[in-house]
Parts: sequence; C-alpha cells; structure tokens
Amino acid sequence: MIKKLDKLIIKAFIGPFVATFFITVLVLVMQFFWLYIDDFVGKGLSTGIILEFIWYQSAVLVPLALPLAVLLSSLMTFGNLGESYELIAIKSAGISLLRFMRPLFVVTLFICGIAFLFSNYIIPVANLKSRTLLADIVYAKPSFDLKEGVFYDKLSGFAIKIGQKEKNDSIIKNIIIYEQSNGIQDNFIIASDGVMRISENKRYMEFILKNGWRYEERGSGTSATSDFIRLGFKEYKRQFDLGSFGLQQRTADSVNKNNARMLSMRQLGVAIDSIEKVNKLMAGRVKTDVFGFLPFSRFLDSNWKGKATPVKARSFEQLIPDSIKALVHQKAGNRINSLKGSNEIILAQYEDLQRNLRQHQIEWHRKISLSVACLVLFLIGAPLGSIIRKGGLGSPLVFAIIFFMLFYFSSTTGEKFAKEGSMDPRIGMWMSTFFLVPIGIFLTYKAMRDSQLFSKEFYNRISRKIKALREKN
Repeated sequence: MIKKLDKLIIKAFIGPFVATFFITVLVLVMQFFWLYIDDFVGKGLSTGIILEFIWYQSAVLVPLALPLAVLLSSLMTFGNLGESYELIAIKSAGISLLRFMRPLFVVTLFICGIAFLFSNYIIPVANLKSRTLLADIVYAKPSFDLKEGVFYDKLSGFAIKIGQKEKNDSIIKNIIIYEQSNGIQDNFIIASDGVMRISENKRYMEFILKNGWRYEERGSGTSATSDFIRLGFKEYKRQFDLGSFGLQQRTADSVNKNNARMLSMRQLGVAIDSIEKVNKLMAGRVKTDVFGFLPFSRFLDSNWKGKATPVKARSFEQLIPDSIKALVHQKAGNRINSLKGSNEIILAQYEDLQRNLRQHQIEWHRKISLSVACLVLFLIGAPLGSIIRKGGLGSPLVFAIIFFMLFYFSSTTGEKFAKEGSMDPRIGMWMSTFFLVPIGIFLTYKAMRDSQLFSKEFYNRISRKIKALREKN
C-alpha cells in the first residue's frame, strides 16, 4: 500500500525527471547536429527528412539521457526537500533516509526496466534507420543553389554565373554558362536575361535564355584545324540534370542490418556463438594452410618422443652439394615467403574475427550496463541531494554534471580498452559501475549520518580551528 509519504516523494520526483529528461535529450541531439552540421547545410533537405532524422536520433540517445535525468532529478528532489527543511522534519519523525528513498528506488528500478526494453527492442531499429539516413545525407551532393555574381561549379562540366535574380528567383539577368565538352574545346553561352525553373518531373533545372550568343569551338584545338562558331539567338532552352543532387534516393535499411548496434540481445547472442565457433576452426585452418607447405609436418607425431641417437653435429651447408646449393636456397626462400604470406592472411582474418567478436560482446553488455547506470546514479544523486540541501538548477546541476562526466569518461574509457582488446568487454563495459557504486555507498553512508561533507560552514569551522591551533603554537 502506498502511503502519503511515498506519494509526496514520488510527486516531487516526477516533475523534475520529465523536465530534465527532455532537456537532456534536446542537448544531446543538438550536440550531435553540431558535429554533423557541415554535412546537413546546403543539401536541400526537406523538413520531413530532418524531422525524421531527429526522431530516430532522439530514440537512439534515450538510454544515455535516462541516467543523467535520474541523477539530476534525484539531486533536485532531495535538495529541494532539504532546503525547505521537510527532510529534517521527516528524519525527526523517526523515518530513516533509506525508508524515504525506498519509493524512488522502486521507481528507478522501473525506469531501469524501461531503459533495458528500449535498448533491446527500440534502439536497434532506431540505430538502423538513423545510420542509414545519415549516410545518405552525408554522401548526398549539395543542392542546386545559384548565387548572384558567383560561379556555380557543382555541375560536372559546367560553370554557371548569373548577375542578378529577381525576388521570385525565377527571372535572371546577365547569364554566363561555361561548358567544357572535352579536354580541348571550351564552349560558353552569354545571355542578357532569361527564366530559371524546375521541370514538371522535378528532374531537371531549365534555363530559358533570351537575347544572347553561343560560342563554340570545333576541331583539335590548334589554329590550323579548329573552327570557331558564333550563334546568336532570341530564345534558347538549356536543361541541367538534377538527379545527382540532394537526397534523391534512400538506401535500403538491409545494408546495415548485420551491424552489431542494430541487433537485439538474442541476436547478439546468436552472432557471438557463431563467431566463437569460427574462431575454434582457425587452428585446423593453420594446420592445413601453413603446415601443408612443409612435407615433414606429416611426421611430427611419429618419433618426436623417441630416444635421440647421438650423432656428430654437422651444419646444413655441409650436407648440400655445391652444385645444387643455389637452387636449394632459392626454393627455401620461396617456401618461406609462401608461409609468411599465408600466416599474414590468417592473422588478419583472425584479428578481424576477434574485433568483430569484441564489438558484439560490447553491444551485448551495453544494453544492460546503461540500464543499471540509472540505478547507480540514483544511489549517488539521492544521498548527495540530502547532503548539499540545495534545490533548483544551481548546485544540483553542477554536481550532476561532475558525476555524469565521471560516469561518461569511465564508461568511454572502458569501452575503448575493450575495443582495442586490452581489456575484457565484461570488465570494460562495467568499469563505470565498478567506479561509481563505491561512491554511491559512501555518500549514502554519509547522508544517513547527516554528514556536512559539502557544507561551507563545516569547512569554515575546520579552517578556524586550524588557524587557532597555529596561532596557539
């Protein structure tokens, strides 16, 4: 049965949590756009494409936004209660801090479950959609955008310059179209005015030029064999293909479906088992591809345990007749080069398999570690808020940023070590948890004993005592 005290703390938590969650998602999305802003500008992307990408990218960032939202909202909740002396009144009534934290602990467990389900079922699809769309946007050519007095050279083989555009962008004046038909001849068109418009099928940009001249060169480019032609016109129509500009065609999602980030935990488990089975077959392949070049490899297990018969040591050079010594050296060098090439190929394939295996293991553990991070950061935020006793977005925001940066850098460092193979993925992906759980236990211990760990007056008293002791001595 939920008591009034539990309802009080849950209501005080829900408001800051919802607000900080959406603010965090917005900040993370804007940070992502800041990194890729150059790839979005000038592509002529429609509003629908941009909103679709924001929708997918927001879903991808939810597991990272939830821990920060839990940390900041728990800090604000307990800080507000401490600042208004409600926390002191509750403690004076004989209710412990752990009992007061219990309803939010249950709520945080529920958030952890939501984060896990989101990471396992929603994030793979959102990652697939956003990464495919991002690749299409990055590799799309800039849109067809003509500016006054500037040569536009994004069309292959053409350079276009217009002197003036009317407000409706359709009536243009003083047009120059420079055309390079091949490596020798150069042609260009000059017109005093004209109309610029998009064709009905949106495939071509049409220039209807008026009162101009077309200059054309024909021949080999030398003065003896070249013809120079000048054609005057009252009206001339020129079309430019826009098929390669902007985001004209979307890539199929199936292109990235085998990426580790696009898989659920069940799919990751199946992939990990398959990769491990392939790794176990590498030893047999080494025997086939490497030892197959060596004839003596067939007799490795025949008499290597037998008792050695002492013989007079002679060098290999003494056993070879001088007539075939050069031939033997040549064949031995060829055999060594073949073995070296085979070893390098197998080693490269083995390293790729190991890298792929680590990537799948990292993604498997990420789905759980980011979910558990909500609970870990709550165990830091709740006692820390009851210690600092400050509400609002001042001190809680500063402390939240500090501890979230510790969480982010420790998790990023562990992931980097796991990717490089210098650390087991089971340790690397849980490094932030191993690092922050002792801090959370320590802060909870201090909060239960009304510690003044972050109180300015506490440190002022210590400073005065040290100063008095120094003066006495």
